[in-house]
Amino acid sequence: MPSWAQLSEQKRWQVVTYIKSLKNPAAPQAGPEKPMLHLRGKTSPDECSCSASTFYGFRFEQPGKVRKITPQDLPAPYVTTSANNGPKLVGRPRDAWPKAPAGFTVQQYATGLDNPRLLRTAPNGDVFLAESDSGQIKVFRGITSDGKPQQTNVFATGLNQPYGIAFYPPGDNPEWMYVGNTDAVVRFAYKSGDLQTRAPAQHIADLPHGRGHWTRDVQFTARWRKDVVSVGSLSNVDDTDTTPEEKNRADILVFNPDGSGMQVYASGIRNAGGGLAINPETGELWCSVNERDGLGDNLVTDYITHVEEGGFYVGPGGTSATIRIRVTRVSIQS
Repeated sequence: MPSWAQLSEQKRWQVVTYIKSLKNPAAPQAGPEKPMLHLRGKTSPDECSCSASTFYGFRFEQPGKVRKITPQDLPAPYVTTSANNGPKLVGRPRDAWPKAPAGFTVQQYATGLDNPRLLRTAPNGDVFLAESDSGQIKVFRGITSDGKPQQTNVFATGLNQPYGIAFYPPGDNPEWMYVGNTDAVVRFAYKSGDLQTRAPAQHIADLPHGRGHWTRDVQFTARWRKDVVSVGSLSNVDDTDTTPEEKNRADILVFNPDGSGMQVYASGIRNAGGGLAINPETGELWCSVNERDGLGDNLVTDYITHVEEGGFYVGPGGTSATIRIRVTRVSIQS
């Protein structure tokens, strides 16, 4: 390894951050054995020795079941080696189908889509879908007796990994449809019932982009008439002190509708790109958060929370914030 003197300050801090994120080899202190939350290799809840109140894996959950999981129920860091279990596309078994709460059924509405990521319903009931890989927005209208769309159209094309969709102004008669590309917010002129764009997209605001979390959700608040945009982190766990590219990432940003006046609405949210929502009664902003990896199974827990303006939510990856104090003058009096 080359001498530290050959590395820039930024690269030195990146090395320090990486080393701090590695598994701690120290043996855990002896104590009462706690039931594992993750059920490896088991095929039914009966094979788990956990109590009935313990959460032991999503494979055995079902609609309507609610569990209260407290910090005391979580395993310590590095109790297990973090699973690397990425998704694989396989054919659906004949008897595999999503479960629904009592009184509801699940039907297949549309197929043949190219990485469909997010659905939003327009005020008139049309359903808009972002196909992120193809760079287009589709719109579905109505439903037939066999559960299929009555009409399917491509609303817009030529987008860059589109994800979030929002209508403005809030209410029954929006004039614009906003789309969160991975690198920018754009908007299309829109009138209720439109099935395709009226004009090319208007660029509203650039967004931090590049490696890491790429989804950008957008929402409008009825109270502020502001556009809030989620921007996930570049890395698993890092900060702007060591990686300047993290600036304005792991944040929720807020803009005026014309793209001006950008501010950080809330920070320290590793990736809220999975979804933003506005409580229609209170106007509160809510989001889902994908937390950091590498601490073992079931850590750090993902969560859903309402987001306060100016709030700080721990930091990218659930790490505590780095606080640096620079002393410029010290006065000592005898």
